[in-house]
Amino acid sequence: MEALLKSCSFIDRMNERIGRAASWLTLLAVVVCTVNALVRYTVNMSSNAWLEMQWYLNSGMFLLVAAYALKINAHVRIDVIAGKLSPRTQACIDIFGGLFFLLPVSLIIAWYSWPALVSSWTINEMSSDHGGLIRWPMRVLIPVAFVLLALQGVSEIIKRCAFLAGRGPNPAAHLGAHSAAH
Repeated sequence: MEALLKSCSFIDRMNERIGRAASWLTLLAVVVCTVNALVRYTVNMSSNAWLEMQWYLNSGMFLLVAAYALKINAHVRIDVIAGKLSPRTQACIDIFGGLFFLLPVSLIIAWYSWPALVSSWTINEMSSDHGGLIRWPMRVLIPVAFVLLALQGVSEIIKRCAFLAGRGPNPAAHLGAHSAAH
């Protein structure tokens, strides 16, 4: 169990670093949007590449912070119901949801996004819009993000199993305060 909990610690740190770094893509997207708008309205110039860059930055941010959001319990949950359940029942629900929903969906999306990535890379796929960007860098983020999400799901399942076995603290106990602080 100790080795599994150490691997959880590694996954948690990795996803926290990636999520915090990816959150800066939001600021970059705002800067790109602002510069694009200023150029468009002051000198009447624009480019589809600038618009697509905004989409890429926003997509990258949303994809790469998903695992971090799971780690800090910032994902959507029905707190009205879950808040009335015991910590052990909540842990059992999280384990069930992780095993039968989160992991299968994450791995299926990662698996089925791979052929599109390979095809995009092989043909050096470009946007169909004039002056648009290459597509494969965005396609890389899909399997990467869903593998990271699946790894975080495994980490959360292990931590909850350890809690139920009396081998670790309740992983959800500190999350409410942690989530509110971020």
